[in-house]
This record gives sequence, C-alpha cells and structure tokens, in this order.
Amino acid sequence: MTAIPLIIALVLSIAVSAGYVLVLVGMRQEDRRMRLADVPPSRAAGLARRVTGCHVRG
Repeated sequence: MTAIPLIIALVLSIAVSAGYVLVLVGMRQEDRRMRLADVPPSRAAGLARRVTGCHVRG
C-alpha cells in the first residue's frame, strides 16, 4: 500500500479549505461595501441611481 492516495486527499482538503476561506473573506468584503447605512446620503443616492437608473429629487 502506498501513501499516494493519502497525499492526494491531503492536498485536496487543503485546496478546498483555502477556497472556503477565500470565499468567506470575499463575502465579508461585499457585505461591507453593500451597507448603505454607513454611507453618506449623497453616495447612497448615487449608488441607487447607478443601479436603478432613476433620479430622485427630494
């Protein structure tokens, strides 16, 4: 019996773990960018205008 299957399994598990961590970090950065409560009203309105294409006058 050789150790090759164990080495392959170890490498794959490390790759999957690293990918999982990268996805979590990316999601947290996206969440931080999407919070509009921390953004000044003018920037929030600019973002809404770009997303929806609507101009709101208040």
